[in-house]
Amino acid sequence: MTVKHWLPALLLIGGMVIGQNSKKEVLFTVDDKPYYTDEFSRVYKKNLDLVKDESQKDLDQYLDLFIGYKLKINKAYKLGLQNGSQYQTELRSYRNQLAKNYLTDSKVTNELVQEGYNRSLKEVNASHILLMLDENAAPADTLRVYNQMLDIRNRVLKGEDFGKLANQMSQDPSAKENNGDLGWFSAFRMVYPFESAAYKTPKGQISMPIRTRFGYHLVKVNDIRDNRGEVNVAHIMILKPVGGDAEAQAKARNTIQDIYKKLQQGESFAELAKQFSDDKSSSTKGGNLNRFGSGQLSSEAFENVAFGLKNPGDISEPFETEFGWHIVKLHAKHALKTYDELRPEIEAKVGKDERSRLAAESMNEKLRKQFPVRREAKIYTAATKAVTDKWYEGTWAMPEQTKAFDGKLFQINDKVISGTDFLRFVEGQQKIGSTIRPVAKLMDDLYQKFVDQQLNQYYNDNLETQFPEFGNVMDEYRDGLLLFELMEKEIWEKSKTDTVGLQKFYDLHKDRYQWKDRLDVIIASSTQEKFIKQAQKMLKQGKTADEIKSAINTSDLVNVMTNSGVFEKGSEVLPKDVPFKEGMTDIIRQGEYYYVVKVNKVLPASPKTLDEARGRVINDYQQSLEENRLQELR
Repeated sequence: MTVKHWLPALLLIGGMVIGQNSKKEVLFTVDDKPYYTDEFSRVYKKNLDLVKDESQKDLDQYLDLFIGYKLKINKAYKLGLQNGSQYQTELRSYRNQLAKNYLTDSKVTNELVQEGYNRSLKEVNASHILLMLDENAAPADTLRVYNQMLDIRNRVLKGEDFGKLANQMSQDPSAKENNGDLGWFSAFRMVYPFESAAYKTPKGQISMPIRTRFGYHLVKVNDIRDNRGEVNVAHIMILKPVGGDAEAQAKARNTIQDIYKKLQQGESFAELAKQFSDDKSSSTKGGNLNRFGSGQLSSEAFENVAFGLKNPGDISEPFETEFGWHIVKLHAKHALKTYDELRPEIEAKVGKDERSRLAAESMNEKLRKQFPVRREAKIYTAATKAVTDKWYEGTWAMPEQTKAFDGKLFQINDKVISGTDFLRFVEGQQKIGSTIRPVAKLMDDLYQKFVDQQLNQYYNDNLETQFPEFGNVMDEYRDGLLLFELMEKEIWEKSKTDTVGLQKFYDLHKDRYQWKDRLDVIIASSTQEKFIKQAQKMLKQGKTADEIKSAINTSDLVNVMTNSGVFEKGSEVLPKDVPFKEGMTDIIRQGEYYYVVKVNKVLPASPKTLDEARGRVINDYQQSLEENRLQELR
């Protein structure tokens, strides 16, 4: 159980919309702590559109929920749960995530998201040549490498082979093996300047020299194609046995091969999936999976096979993944998702990508205007003189006596930043390093970075006061997280460890946990009646499922499949109209299949044991504990 799974439900009574023109009047108190009408009004209005049950829209009933919620929060604070390290870490993590929407320039971000989507519609096949260059290289070195790149480009334009030149001159280590060929890629796969060059260069042409953090590149665009989009497929899976037992592995492989032979014989994919697929989440649906695109499944091998099928109805040969053996059937192919559907995913990528610097720099410019900073020259001069060339070696340390730098270097509203604060920043930057020389020029660069850092930190620290809606969301999440901690401590953990209480609860409510009528059976199925008659005869003789398959199937044809186990009435595995009595059934025809079932034992409806119903009993016990605890709090 994790916070992200539970908080949406816990926060149902915690809204994010500010009630307009609400008076701040006391609605009720808990141990003399007041709770106000404006908060209740806000959360009620927020959830009015979310709640479908009309009874839950009743104001009195909703107030009762709200009071119960605040009683629990009050109890959590009394227990000191707000001081827990895990709670504090989770709260900081959420605030950092929420703050991201406020800490970048939304206009620039939106433009980058739109550009990323437009590019993701295509995939590019490209080659490159790289000449390495430090990011902070001197202008003379930068010009020299740029001119070298121009010379190489001119040689290609005059007819020399790009791949051979990449092999000979590129400083990308892989070029010796691939002649600079990078294969196919789409947006967000390469560093941003390189990606831009690849998407802006026409097919068959070569870019001008492009600067990235690695150096200068020439990009040759070999081909461009549409993104392959998404697919709808069904699959049949036989799980890979745990432990690597050779006999079990062989049996699983033989089973998938038998199923494939049945498919080649024209049998129904959906029916075979229902009978034999070990993926129980899809088998009852004929093996159908939700629509997916590249990178959305945990198996690249599975995706490649699925996308490799060309026409609806095509079926793959059996293949192996890390999870087991599969057969895939293509239902449909779909074009790439729309901009609105992909926007959240692309926004996340923009935030992690090099292009985020563009949005960050735009935000820095806004903050510089919003919070003008005036540098104190005397303190700055003293600070810069304290830094020596040892900084470049990573061995420079702050002076032990800092009195000369302790004064105000600059101020952001009421926050004063000292020269000593700046020197601590400078000392820490040695880990990152820089080639900017001399020290005076280095200090100017580090000072601007320090100012931008302080502006962003001040802005971030004061989001709650600048944006009331941000403060409301944080208050609600803080309470929701506390409620989770309380539930974990007093309800969920207790329900798992209180074996005596759980047993007592089960004994009082046994009638809730019942098995339906069940059958212990062996099932044989075939598309041909003659083979099912053979199977029926052998079952009457007491033959096992393996003996039946061995006798009726051949190396080339799977004429009969078997399944065995204990199944409840109504199970998809059981053919319809199987009588609930021991013995052999008549041959049952259902669709294209013939079935015969040997009922070894009839298990009538009966109470489940505690172990058999444990999951549901624990859930019900948790609910009972919570209801009782709330009554105690009231």
